[in-house]
Amino acid sequence: MADLPNHVRKLVAEIETEIGEAGSNGHVAEAIQGSGSLHEPGGPVEEAVREILVEVGEDPDRPGLRGTPDRVHRMYAELTAGYHVDPDRLVNDAIYDVGYSEMVVVKDIPFYSLCEHHLLPFFGNASVAYIPKGRVIGLSKIPRVVEMYARRLQVQERMTQQIAEFLDDRLGPQGVGVVIEATHLCAVMRGIRKPGTIMTTASVLGLFRTRDRTRAEFYSHLERRPPSS
Repeated sequence: MADLPNHVRKLVAEIETEIGEAGSNGHVAEAIQGSGSLHEPGGPVEEAVREILVEVGEDPDRPGLRGTPDRVHRMYAELTAGYHVDPDRLVNDAIYDVGYSEMVVVKDIPFYSLCEHHLLPFFGNASVAYIPKGRVIGLSKIPRVVEMYARRLQVQERMTQQIAEFLDDRLGPQGVGVVIEATHLCAVMRGIRKPGTIMTTASVLGLFRTRDRTRAEFYSHLERRPPSS
């Protein structure tokens, strides 16, 4: 991780650990202090962005666009920081032996990702549930797992499976369920151009797949709205 740009390194640390929490390597995560410059300004990404600007009929040297190649480079480095997250540092021993065997649900986790087909954003909410088999994971780790996979070039179906498989592998639970609902700008801004279209994907493992009642309980939790504050 040492060769990453400073602002991306801080973002990776933020995903892996709580601010102020020491990770497994003794490093204490810091809050992101804004975007620093990349280690290699004027590299291939910047050159590619300049070529795109020329191809669409723009002048990359005009004042408003002069810094755009560098900004785009830094943006993509930040939006794909999930590739550099160490899963072990993310979990950071926050798996506990607890004699609890009822469903745990964490829902309405916001995320932003990039569609790998058009490099346009898709965004929405993820809901994650699992039924422990003697082990539970710290609450904050589940949104961090979502963030780790969202900050990559993605398709929603694969991202849904990756989250479910990660928890299944780390916890060995009785079952895992993940549902993601998202808006894809590739369907809103271009192509079919249908604002308001929502894509829903689900991945269910273990009891969530084999027992209809368990799956129905999970979906019923998703329909309940939190009490008004």
